[in-house]
Amino acid sequence: MVITLRPAPDYTSSPKIMDNNIRNQHTDHLITPQNAVLVMIDYQPMLVNAVTSMDRSKMVSNAVLLVKLAKQFGMPVIASTVNASSDESNRLIPALRNELCGVEVTDRTSINAWEDARVREAIERSGRRKLVMAGLWTEACLTFPAVDALAEGYDVYPVVDAVGGTTAIAHLTGIRRMELAGAMPTTLVQFACELQRDWAREDTAEGLVGILREAGVFPRMD
Repeated sequence: MVITLRPAPDYTSSPKIMDNNIRNQHTDHLITPQNAVLVMIDYQPMLVNAVTSMDRSKMVSNAVLLVKLAKQFGMPVIASTVNASSDESNRLIPALRNELCGVEVTDRTSINAWEDARVREAIERSGRRKLVMAGLWTEACLTFPAVDALAEGYDVYPVVDAVGGTTAIAHLTGIRRMELAGAMPTTLVQFACELQRDWAREDTAEGLVGILREAGVFPRMD
């Protein structure tokens, strides 16, 4: 299922940005609101609780902020869970359900989301070739679809501080395997700055600062 809650900003309309500073938002080699889609995979209680590679609360907070960023910039979001229909207590975690309110999350049985036709079709319908991906665990439900997407010519950006593995070495090995396949790791803050790109883009600047404050990047000094 894909969600886009606001139109992507039209940066060309800002009088403060010089025309020659605005690259084509659809063909830019960097991530833009118009050329990428956020894919969120398997943020479920049982999987979250098994993560030991980073602080779980921080990981969940970063995952929620990822979705907030996508919504702020009008980027489509695709969300999926694994085997949640067999256990009502293992649905998408409440914090993400709240951010994706009203969206039917695609539930699958396959560990590899890429092997579910509905997930692949949702990505194809988005028309985006850059996949910003986050999922649990890093070594399985994130690595497998990332490697498959890379094999089919997509650009893949795993958000390494919004994901986790069952052990630190499992997480790092998953990241390494994706890198070797051609993935380009990113972080929450790097993703945010890549979307914003210019503080003269006033439509999104204030919201971006608010999200970064939530992430602890811009602590209030008053």
